[in-house]
Amino acid sequence: MTFGRVAVVGLGLLGGSVGLAIADNLPDCTTTGYDADPATRLRAAERGLVNRVCDTAAEAVAGADLVIFCVPVGAMGDAAAQIADALPERAIVSDVGSSKASVAEALRAALPGATVIPAHPVAGTENSGPDAGFAHLFRHRWCILTPPADADHAATARLSAFWEALGARVEIMDAAHHDLVLAVTSHIPHLIAYTIVGTASDLEEVTRGEVIKYSAGGFRDFTRIAASDPVMWRDVFLSNREAVLEMLGRFTEDLTALQRAIRRGDGEALFDLFTRTRDIRRSIVEQGQDDARPDFGRSDH
Repeated sequence: MTFGRVAVVGLGLLGGSVGLAIADNLPDCTTTGYDADPATRLRAAERGLVNRVCDTAAEAVAGADLVIFCVPVGAMGDAAAQIADALPERAIVSDVGSSKASVAEALRAALPGATVIPAHPVAGTENSGPDAGFAHLFRHRWCILTPPADADHAATARLSAFWEALGARVEIMDAAHHDLVLAVTSHIPHLIAYTIVGTASDLEEVTRGEVIKYSAGGFRDFTRIAASDPVMWRDVFLSNREAVLEMLGRFTEDLTALQRAIRRGDGEALFDLFTRTRDIRRSIVEQGQDDARPDFGRSDH
């Protein structure tokens, strides 16, 4: 069920973590890697993110059983086109992007006839680049596979076993449903974080120094999310446009209702909402998706 050779295209946080996780958990698997940035390739080789860093994407995928694209979702099509003539017929093609319908379309268009099974490990940090990766990023996190309706079941099973070997829990989901779910749980929260941090920065009545100096826990955590890779998130919002706009409309309606409750002094409505949302937080902790300790168990050091 495992793969003998895995090619990783894109050696930033996710690609680097995939390479390191394979080294830790699948020692018999050989890894090759490529990144469009020469400086990233150099640093990836220095860190040993993969067994061999290649000078071209085509070189990296030669002889691979599994190819994983770890590039921004807007770059998937171009990255796939670079390997079209070198991709082994037996290879499974996958990715780690956080929007799935558009990625599947881009990969299938660039690689007609290839076995394409998109995937999304729901894991990451606000950091990016080849120094950001670490081997246990995927441990106890969900990885959602979105195979097309006509996907080979054996190939899907192999990819599922691969992610489980890296420590992830695997879920199979329709691509359109995935995009709607992630619009709620990931994309809209990032959009809100970017907005609130930008609003604070633009306030004429409050200096930027005061915003930084007096950041309470809530705003501080927003800034962590808002520090995420701008290229990646630009592409996510553009590629998952319809689902994001649908969920943003729902959020705007709920925000208007909250604004009305505050204006009317409706404490009962506020209390009911805050009680319901606190229960959701407790459920997330109970399922092991975060830590209940102060500062979420994250060290400042």
